[in-house]
Amino acid sequence: MTEHAPDLIIYEPEPVDVPAAELGEGPCWDADAQALFWVDIPAERVHRLGAGSVHSSWAVGQPAGAVVPRASGGLVVAAGSAFLSLDPLTGDVAEIAAAPGLPGTRMNDGKCDRAGRFYAGTMAADESPGKGSFYRLDTDGTVTEIFTGLGISNGLGWSPDDKLMYYIDSLDYRVDVLDYDPATGQLGERRPFAALGSGEVMPDGMAVDSRGGVWVAVWGGGVIQRYDASGRLTSVVRLPAANVTSCAFGGPGLDQLFITTAAGPGRLAGALFTCQVEVAGLPTFPYRG
Repeated sequence: MTEHAPDLIIYEPEPVDVPAAELGEGPCWDADAQALFWVDIPAERVHRLGAGSVHSSWAVGQPAGAVVPRASGGLVVAAGSAFLSLDPLTGDVAEIAAAPGLPGTRMNDGKCDRAGRFYAGTMAADESPGKGSFYRLDTDGTVTEIFTGLGISNGLGWSPDDKLMYYIDSLDYRVDVLDYDPATGQLGERRPFAALGSGEVMPDGMAVDSRGGVWVAVWGGGVIQRYDASGRLTSVVRLPAANVTSCAFGGPGLDQLFITTAAGPGRLAGALFTCQVEVAGLPTFPYRG
């Protein structure tokens, strides 16, 4: 982990009154519904926190790595080895497209770009390196394999001008950045943006703010770390849970940071947390297929 400089902004978030997760992941804010969605991977469930702090959840029948709103209604979930549709009104689940990877792998983190393409990656269920891939589900329902040989395909996000994609393979112990063509979804070569972690401490999920800051969840480190667009550490969110998995901006002004965690060390391990931050985030984009 990066050492804390004296001029860092430090946040102390509060827990949200929802059930603790075994492995909470993939938070995303649906601005139309003013609701937060996230997943509990081994529980195979999608969770929702809506108006009035009303909590609900749905079983999807497979380990659920990521969830996004769908522009035509409902949700899309990267789960098992496929992209699934989920109807929150009925609980019905259907396959949109398979993402055929190696045996023993499952979907992990994912997000949509502004055009509504859904990017998500996989990892080995036993976390062995070199078995993960990274996929794009286009709006016509076709799936393209972009990277292979990954360790734990994890957080991703885009710069405010959509010209850069940030990407994490946790077992590389760094955040990478790639040139991005928002018209076609084509990616350039990965290059290092920020290195962090060692051993059991590693980067996990991420979110990008409206100033181009990259907020990275540090698994095993009990923190979220914000890096500015130049890669300088500027802010730290300290949590009473070691295994911090991801974060997302939400609330009416997109200046409320929601943070997922997993079971493990810490008095509130597995809790969902939130805090107000000094900069608004970028919105969640829906899948447009």
